[in-house]
Amino acid sequence: MARTRTVGSGGLKGLPEAPTVSPGSVPGRPVALAMALAALLAFGSACRDEPPLTGARSLLRVSQEAVTFPASYPRVERVVELRVVNAGRTTLDVEWTALTAPFSASGLPARMVPGEVPVRLSYRPEATGVLTATLVGRAPGGGEVRVELRGESNPYPDCPTPVACHTSTFDVATEKCVEAEEPDGTACDPGNACIQGATCTAGRCKGPERVCDDGNACTTDVCNPLDGCTSVPAPPCPGDGKCQVGACDPKVGCTLAKAPDGTFCGPERGCDAADVCLDGTCQRRDPPDNFTCAPASPCQGPGKCKGSVCERPAATALVPDWTYDAASNGEALHDLLVGPTGDVTLVGFFVPALLDAAGPVPVRASTSGRRCMLWNDRLLCMDLPLSGQVSLLDRVTGAPRWTFDLTTARPDFTQGLTTVFMARLGVMQPDRLAALFEAYPTGTSRNTLCRQYFLVVLDAFGGMVSAQALQDPLLAECNHPHPYGVASDAAGDVYVAFGPTQNVGAPLYPGAPTLVMAFSQDGVPRWRKTEAFAAGELAIVNGLLLNERSTQALSTRDGQAVGSQTFPRGLGRALATSAHVIPSPSEDDTVGEWTLEGYALPNLTPSWTHGFQGWPGPVAPEVRLASWTTWPGQPPETVVVGTGMNATGPVLFAVSAKDGSEVFQCPVSNAATPAQFLELGPDSIVMMDGATTCGECDPPYAYSQSRFRRFPIPGLKPAEEPWPGTFGGPGHDHHEDPVRGR
Repeated sequence: MARTRTVGSGGLKGLPEAPTVSPGSVPGRPVALAMALAALLAFGSACRDEPPLTGARSLLRVSQEAVTFPASYPRVERVVELRVVNAGRTTLDVEWTALTAPFSASGLPARMVPGEVPVRLSYRPEATGVLTATLVGRAPGGGEVRVELRGESNPYPDCPTPVACHTSTFDVATEKCVEAEEPDGTACDPGNACIQGATCTAGRCKGPERVCDDGNACTTDVCNPLDGCTSVPAPPCPGDGKCQVGACDPKVGCTLAKAPDGTFCGPERGCDAADVCLDGTCQRRDPPDNFTCAPASPCQGPGKCKGSVCERPAATALVPDWTYDAASNGEALHDLLVGPTGDVTLVGFFVPALLDAAGPVPVRASTSGRRCMLWNDRLLCMDLPLSGQVSLLDRVTGAPRWTFDLTTARPDFTQGLTTVFMARLGVMQPDRLAALFEAYPTGTSRNTLCRQYFLVVLDAFGGMVSAQALQDPLLAECNHPHPYGVASDAAGDVYVAFGPTQNVGAPLYPGAPTLVMAFSQDGVPRWRKTEAFAAGELAIVNGLLLNERSTQALSTRDGQAVGSQTFPRGLGRALATSAHVIPSPSEDDTVGEWTLEGYALPNLTPSWTHGFQGWPGPVAPEVRLASWTTWPGQPPETVVVGTGMNATGPVLFAVSAKDGSEVFQCPVSNAATPAQFLELGPDSIVMMDGATTCGECDPPYAYSQSRFRRFPIPGLKPAEEPWPGTFGGPGHDHHEDPVRGR
């Protein structure tokens, strides 16, 4: 009798029955064994390709007894396929328990012939959380299967705050935030009170400018991006340059009127002969005694004729009308800015801002450390490092108008970063602000010299116009790359000068090379260039980019060197009128004295030199452009104002920006050195001294406890010029004047 082996209901699916073998049939035995071995190998391969079936003792089986769906989100479906198997040879009737939402199943077999059936399991939650369920199938005579279901639903991640005319939504398919432009014509908020009816155009919020007119020809009607229309006194009406002076009629505007008798009108200004105005015409006369023959200065009365001699009273030292000594209060205050009404704000690196310091009672802004500048008639302040915030504050009360927080607005930038803080600010336009944020890279401590930078452009109301992470090989070096210079031109394009740092801890000493990056007023990259010189503060005039540690100007168009002219001793903290670039005062070893030089635009050819003859020096590098009326009845002129040491001590000087001639020189009371920092206000100048750390680092004079003094100087005004000071004018506005800078 032949021996047989049969694969029954508990056997291996797909394995063929072994053939009947006779004991005497020896030759056929190798063939049968080979066939059986091949079938076993084929089955093993199939088992590796598919999940193993469960319920080995039951005819009814499933490919897995526990199903965990991929993590989902509310109203997002997740699907898993399950295999149900009838491992027997007869048809099975199967009863299944019902599933309730958010779980469901389709394709569950009620009658199963031998073989397998795919079943679609679905999980579509309506809310967040974790839910479970059990699916049970019973087949009389065929056994039972149980499948445990588990689904998790997470909240939708917050997408970065979209900029104007863009949406930012979470794509559940890619599980990423996707930004898209709003359709053209969509109403939008321009972040500027001077733009009305704004709509989206190619992803930008644009609209017509608001027209302001108060009906008075003697005022200039302007629109403030925060406050709307306002009026300010119009610039003085021009005269004819001789004996007709400008006057203004509110209805018709500028007119001419006779100059006061005795006004100088020609080159002759002596006590024996003088060109003066008489009844509106210029005439040469022999002036009488007590005729004003020399102009007054801040420290000296006018010269008067006595016979043929122009006699002047002795100069008296300038005396402050307000003093604040931070050292006496133990405060690390080492920077200042002066508002348009003369209010003074003192700030430090890690201390609260001291607002309206020139008033009767100083007012604290908050308990947060701040470094501030002026923008739209308010204080624009960085918060204490490690916060990543910038705020716009009322100048006197310190009340915030708005606060922008990078961590809140762009969590995708700051995810994983333990430390984010403000690095630099730069005004681009009345409704555009460049805010540069600094961070320690993920996985580093505060001791690291590695950095990451993010450039954000904000509108007047603190809304985000654009945001980007800055990338460059120089910024990837772990040598504390730092933005030592930030400035913008009249078009609103912004320029940033990065350089490595030579030391650890503030204040930071810049090294070389310098990476200069240029961006449009909306933050779009324009160009970048690496220069061999060390990084420093920037100044801009008429398409020229001036770095304080460079000896050559660069073009704002493409960063290339302009012309062959180089500055013999570097630019320093340069000034710029519409006609001249004026580098910082410097010591000229070839002539053995301190000098101030003017270079004519546009070719930067040497134009004039003012020598501080007999001065032992030093002459402070910090200078400003001021408006000063030298002669009564004559239009004001632009002068370079600065401080230095002459043979008798510290002095305040003014030099004509037009030709380098001396305008006045005044001793400064109770001072041992020139001013380390100064700012102009209306009819005043505020000086700082007593600082003990580096002034050409960033931040300048960090941690110093300085002394601040305000000197009243009637008639002295901040100049309206393209670049009137280190940071672009009173309040460090970092911006080329958009009207007179062209």
